[in-house]
Amino acid sequence: MNTTFKLVDFSCRAVEKVDLDLSGGQCLGLTGPSGTGKSLLLRALADLDPHAGQMLLDGVASTRMPAPQWRRQVGLLPAESAWWFDAVGDHFDPPPPPWLERLGFDAQAMAWQVSHLSSGERQRLALLRMLAQEPRVMLLDEPTANLDPKNITRVEGLLDDVRRELRPVLLWVSHDLDQLRRRCDSILVLEGRRLTPLVEGAAIGDRPGEVPTP
Repeated sequence: MNTTFKLVDFSCRAVEKVDLDLSGGQCLGLTGPSGTGKSLLLRALADLDPHAGQMLLDGVASTRMPAPQWRRQVGLLPAESAWWFDAVGDHFDPPPPPWLERLGFDAQAMAWQVSHLSSGERQRLALLRMLAQEPRVMLLDEPTANLDPKNITRVEGLLDDVRRELRPVLLWVSHDLDQLRRRCDSILVLEGRRLTPLVEGAAIGDRPGEVPTP
């Protein structure tokens, strides 16, 4: 069954009166000035922040399922993920998660101490933790912001494969317009609590001197 994710008259602290209809395998990019609420929007979509209107997954409203069940299916990768245990592996069900090697790790990474991880390692392992749940909607908040070019390529390639093989819906937040153009089917700009399609050649609010190029 092809996943559908739909917003009807949806409002939260970041947006008002949004209607959106996305299908499995589709990737929607989201950009906009800093502080406009992109992260708040993703939190609301994960049912972590207050919201009004409807969110529907395969036609079932979020209000008709327990919040933990919704969050297993609508997975959020925050810009800074929380870690509850000392060891990396304690955050995963055995066996080690698939795709470890795709992101530059081996099985020994499960024994690493979280306190010794670099910011980039935390970010890649948090992505694996979310992917291990196989959510049907993936909310990605700057998933490559702390990564070097080699690991950006790894993450982008893995997400492309997951998108093709598992066909989740992806919402990808980034300030990197070139990345969004490479990976997304369409791009929306969040500003003034409104979502509007990106207009090529228009400046984004917090970078008035920068004009995006095709």
